[in-house]
Amino acid sequence: MSDGLFGSIRISASGLRGQRTKLDVVAQNLANAETTRTPDGTPYRRQRAIFEQVLGEKVLRHSDSLGRATEGRLARTHPTHLGGSMSAPGGRGQAGVETEVGVAEDASQFRVIHDPGHPDADEEGYVLLPNVNPISEMVDMITASRAYEANVAAVQAAKDMFGEALKI
Repeated sequence: MSDGLFGSIRISASGLRGQRTKLDVVAQNLANAETTRTPDGTPYRRQRAIFEQVLGEKVLRHSDSLGRATEGRLARTHPTHLGGSMSAPGGRGQAGVETEVGVAEDASQFRVIHDPGHPDADEEGYVLLPNVNPISEMVDMITASRAYEANVAAVQAAKDMFGEALKI
């Protein structure tokens, strides 16, 4: 029963963690938008937050009850998730859906400008700048902020419902 009561809060908490990670990545990108030399000698490369849905044991039980046709359909849409263990991250063994958030580098090309006086300019005067676009970073920040606010509102609604249920 505790999964039923606290499941919605657990789901929202997962969303809060993911959006916080996305906001951290955006802040890091904006802070390094003009960094032309990192320790490895290249310009800063934009980072992206990657959300991956991890399916739980309930999905497997449901697919087993529906037969092999459903499992085949799931295997076509989520091939990486059906090959291994379907428990939640960290081995907690919880059923349901959780989200893992990873950070990956953006493979897009660096920006190139002509600035012969720049200390990182090549012999022809061209400088490689990070592939960070401040406008798209601001859009990502606003969407992550709104998603964070929505998850906070969902936690508050669940808390209010628990309070009303205790009054009955």
